[in-house]
Parts: sequence; C-alpha cells; structure tokens
Amino acid sequence: MVCRGIRGAITVEINSEDVILQATRQLLEKIVLANQLAIEDIAGIYFTTTPDLNAAYPARAARELGWTNTALMCAQEMIVTDSLARCIRVLILWNTLVSSKDIKHIYLGDARSLRPDLS
Repeated sequence: MVCRGIRGAITVEINSEDVILQATRQLLEKIVLANQLAIEDIAGIYFTTTPDLNAAYPARAARELGWTNTALMCAQEMIVTDSLARCIRVLILWNTLVSSKDIKHIYLGDARSLRPDLS
C-alpha cells in the first residue's frame, strides 16, 4: 500500500458559513464516490481557501460527515493576481493500492477551469 494524493476544488458564490460547508461536503462526497474511498484509509486532508473565503473552516464539513479520526488541516491560498475567486481546494492523502493513473480528481463549478484536462 502507498499514499497517493487526490485533488479537488469547488467554487462558491458567497462567503457564507453555510455555503462553504455545503460546498465542501459536496466536494468530499463526490471524491469519495468517484474513488470508492473507505474513510479509514485516508491518512489526512489538507484544505485551502482563497483569501476571500473566511466565514468557515472547510475541515468542519469533514467532521460533520463523521470523519473524526482523520487528520485535517486548513490554510489560506497564496494571493496570485487574476486567480480564481471564492475557491475551496482539497488534497486528500489516501493509503491505497490504486494506481495514480486511476485516481479521479474532482473539480466542480468554476474550479473546472483549474484542470481543463480532466473535463
């Protein structure tokens, strides 16, 4: 078994606690479904938000999904000129036998523009 990364991102329309948590749950649920993840195989999750999102920690959405034994960390993205606004990103560290080429990275909303190769 090795540790592999699963990437994902989603954008939101407003900086609101409910909106951030709902979008993060949606993103996590789609990643779990697409990759058939068992929560106990997740080593950790690193969440970032763009500086315009500060109403909630996205990791809280994972806790609310029952991921109480998973290591979680939140941080703020670098400020880059003309970067995508109101974006939540995630990097899931997954202990798996699945090949890196078979991992499904999930990008939703305007975040699809970050990885047009996956569309």
